[in-house]
Amino acid sequence: MAWDEEEDTTTYRVVVNHEEQYSIWPADRDLPLGWNDVGKSGPKQDCLAYIEEVWTDMRPLSLRKKMEEMERERAAGTAN
Repeated sequence: MAWDEEEDTTTYRVVVNHEEQYSIWPADRDLPLGWNDVGKSGPKQDCLAYIEEVWTDMRPLSLRKKMEEMERERAAGTAN
């Protein structure tokens, strides 16, 4: 059996960084620097399904904030 055909029995946890980007990380390992546990753990597919449900906007937080700021400025400019 090839390595990629083996059943993944690892328990993962869902993690998020300061830009609100999600990933999974093995539950038995220390979190990588800059990532926080969101409180969801389990098999890989469960964690990935959770991420798909909650991560609806793939843009980094800083980009979303910048785009919102630009939209406010544009709206303020057209209101005058």
